Amino acid sequence: MSPVPSITQAVRQRISDALAAALPEAAGADPLLRRSDRADLQANGMLALAKRLGGNPRELAGQVVGGVATEGLIADIEVSGPGFLNITVTDEAIVRTLAARAADERLGVPFAERPGTMIIEYSQPNVAKEMHVGHLRSTVIGDALVRIMEFRGEKVIRRNHIGDWGTQFGMLIQYLIEHPHELDHREEEESGGAAMSRLNRLYRDSRAVFDSDPEFKERARRRVVELQAGDPETMALWQRIVDESKIYFNAVYSRLGVLLTDDDIMGESAYNNDLVALSEELEESGVAVRSDGALCVFFDDIKGPDNKPVPLIVRKADGGFGYAATDLAAIRNRVGSLHADTMLYIVDARQALHFRMVFDTAGRAGWLPDGVAHHLPFGTVLGKDGKPFKTRSGETVRLMDLLDEAVERAAEVVSSKAPDLSPAEVAERAAEVGIGAVKYADLSTSRSRDYVFDLDRMVSLNGDTSVYLQYAFARIQSILRKAAERGASAAAHPEVSLAPAERALGLQLDGFGETLESVAESYEPHKLAAYLYGLASQFTTFYDQCPVLGAPEPAVVANRLFLCELTARTLREGMALLGIHTPERL
Repeated sequence: MSPVPSITQAVRQRISDALAAALPEAAGADPLLRRSDRADLQANGMLALAKRLGGNPRELAGQVVGGVATEGLIADIEVSGPGFLNITVTDEAIVRTLAARAADERLGVPFAERPGTMIIEYSQPNVAKEMHVGHLRSTVIGDALVRIMEFRGEKVIRRNHIGDWGTQFGMLIQYLIEHPHELDHREEEESGGAAMSRLNRLYRDSRAVFDSDPEFKERARRRVVELQAGDPETMALWQRIVDESKIYFNAVYSRLGVLLTDDDIMGESAYNNDLVALSEELEESGVAVRSDGALCVFFDDIKGPDNKPVPLIVRKADGGFGYAATDLAAIRNRVGSLHADTMLYIVDARQALHFRMVFDTAGRAGWLPDGVAHHLPFGTVLGKDGKPFKTRSGETVRLMDLLDEAVERAAEVVSSKAPDLSPAEVAERAAEVGIGAVKYADLSTSRSRDYVFDLDRMVSLNGDTSVYLQYAFARIQSILRKAAERGASAAAHPEVSLAPAERALGLQLDGFGETLESVAESYEPHKLAAYLYGLASQFTTFYDQCPVLGAPEPAVVANRLFLCELTARTLREGMALLGIHTPERL
């Protein structure tokens, strides 16, 4: 089915045509069309355009009004203020467009004009360590972007660049070798939590010995060399630690309802065999140079507080490799072998300088074309005190504990709203509501901003929360069930005039495709969350002002049931793209 242009797109085209006819040099100019509380739409572009061309904005606006084609689309258009255009569209245009969207399984949302191969790197936990609240944002933002980009037709390759290499593994493996009783266990077969609890204990115990025993520290460092050289015993123990960690990671991902699997994991270790050749190529090309024994890349505009250059260290003086080397190897693989057109790195804002240096280095080496790689920084999760979210003892909050608490709080809300549900039904709804609440609070916040983790607000039925959206969806399902019991059905193509609240809901519904296009252009899922909250709010107003099953005429009932059905479909699709469930009953 051909894409369904939105009402805004159709009006924009007619205003642009009239503008070009009135002022040929303005051909192609954006009329800056926006939703308005004074009319359905407002065009603000005449002011800036007239100023740039030395004309009078009100006169230009008047010329546009006189020349715009209104048939079948625009009911009224007038000049307002210094040169704004206030535009009211026809009921006919609204119902015609909504009927076309309802007839399309994609709700009229077009595929991307030029879909390509997109690699999205997100989550990035560390092996042998529990995931904490700091992993939440990367995981849920990345998952939402994967879903949205795939819906638009992009070929998306997920990448979970886990920390599975380095000094700490020499420490852990050496400890296991010297404490063989630790190898006799079955906990990892029981659950991800049991496996990670054991690994956490091993990490603490081995770290204590590493910090207090210089001889053990030296043995652990030699073990790292054995690991990098592929020693069979060392590799077997390393693989065991990685496998146990994967059990835990998958338990967290299952609880969160994200798409990541073992197939998406490409950790630092995956690039180990490429690092020597990569370093040699950088040095031979002159991109990297030796400095104090280390292989470094320098930048003219990156200096420290002492005004000395701050380098990207590709290889350390002792011959070891760090994050920079594996990140460069990943870029070379993703562009050269996977043919990525776009790469998104969902990593917190503190890594901005690192990625700037890595991308610049890869570009200078000829591995990364301009405009392919994008670091998408995100802000910090804060406690109610406005500081980074910690436990009362000052420790980082474990992600699984946080999710457990959210589900417990959601169970209280579900039980109070639906006391007739069985314990099993309460548990199922609580998981959907609690996890949805956590994800929505994150995704409804602008990616670059910090936000306060407040479960009281997150699970509230009032305000901008996923519970509010889920409740709106469940309310619609209740209306549709009652309609079916009475033999009432939605109109296939509404033909009656629209009440003000119906018009407002219809115009909001029409904006779904443009919202997704905006999200895809800026990589900002919060725009979709804001749209869905606006849709749920418009539906609430519609529900209060326009009785559905109690409408006086069958045609009006059918018309309003149509709006209910399309609203429910849009809410369900939009929430699914954010990775959030919409329960049928709540």
